[in-house]
Amino acid sequence: MNPIKRISERFIEGIFKMSSMVTSIVILLIVVFLFKEGMGLFSSPIVESGYGLYLNTTNPVSDLSFTQIKQIYDGEIDNWKTVGGKDEVIELFRFDDIFSIYSDEELGENYEFLPEKLNQVITDKSNIIAFLPYKYAPKQSSFVKEISKENIGIREFLLGKEWLPTTTPSPLFGIVPLILGTLLVSFFAILFALPLGLGVAIYISEIASSKIRRIIKPAIELLAGIPSVVYGFFGLTVLVPIVQKVGNLTVGETAFTGSLILAIMALPTIISISEDALRNTPLSLREASYALGATQWQTIYKVVIPFAGSGISTAAILGIGRAIGETMAVLMVTGNGAVIPHSLFESVRTIPATIAAELGEAPSGGAHYQALFLLGCVLFLITLCFSIISEYISKKQSSKIA
Repeated sequence: MNPIKRISERFIEGIFKMSSMVTSIVILLIVVFLFKEGMGLFSSPIVESGYGLYLNTTNPVSDLSFTQIKQIYDGEIDNWKTVGGKDEVIELFRFDDIFSIYSDEELGENYEFLPEKLNQVITDKSNIIAFLPYKYAPKQSSFVKEISKENIGIREFLLGKEWLPTTTPSPLFGIVPLILGTLLVSFFAILFALPLGLGVAIYISEIASSKIRRIIKPAIELLAGIPSVVYGFFGLTVLVPIVQKVGNLTVGETAFTGSLILAIMALPTIISISEDALRNTPLSLREASYALGATQWQTIYKVVIPFAGSGISTAAILGIGRAIGETMAVLMVTGNGAVIPHSLFESVRTIPATIAAELGEAPSGGAHYQALFLLGCVLFLITLCFSIISEYISKKQSSKIA
């Protein structure tokens, strides 16, 4: 072999190896960074960063759980006896309340007397709970104590039923509504897309002439190249009014609308993979079916489709993965209601839409910022599971063909 040709081949081979190594390292670093940032949430206190909860020292309550703080400030708990204290009505005090008690002259020109006045308010009332910033909060003394705070736990994150990251004094980072919204929209998207996509794939593979196939298949694959924001605009201007009018709904931005958009977006993936699986059915199986007197349709649904079942399953799983990871189109048509859905015609919010909508407003390094990264970790694990399942099914299909 020509030495120059051998050197050039080795050089090209080295470039390919280097590219694969760099790509693998970059992906690994991204995953590590994602989990590193996200796991920081579990070292964050349940009370908003920079603030504390203060009580009178005569109050026997020394700590409150995440749930108890939420219930107190929601008015669900209104007596200290419920959380182990005295039989007294709980009085809530926020920082701004101090300005309705004392004048600017009493607080000082530069609010130098503010901590002293806050200390006096807590000292005078044994039933008070004060939510104050550390900057002006009174120092702990024989009359004032700060509630010991626990950190946000895995249980509150994974099983929490409310996502309210900006509430005070205790932000809520429960991801149950987001996971249910994501799975609901994705499930019905595949439920709508799979029968239609499989039907088109059967037509292209088994029925259409070669001339029609050369026209239809590129046109379908072209759908995959349309930006998701264009699908979102289509859904917002066309589908949302139709769903609202036909369903007699207050708003048309619902999980159902999101499912329709995602079904349209998943069609190219489902059609292409299913059509390839159908066309890979050996000719000998078709001929054997025809030799036994089967019609074309009998051959399709009794021979071709069963043989291509693994490939069709792979198409469905990849379609689900496509739907779960979609952001812009879903953000525009689902209403973004971070609540547990009870119907397909309610507003929902998905995990990708939550990250896209809130990451720009979350303070860097704060609990909200870390919670959004942790949502990314959850989404990564979900899509990873679907990818593993898809790979398993693909290998099963390959061994079946062999």
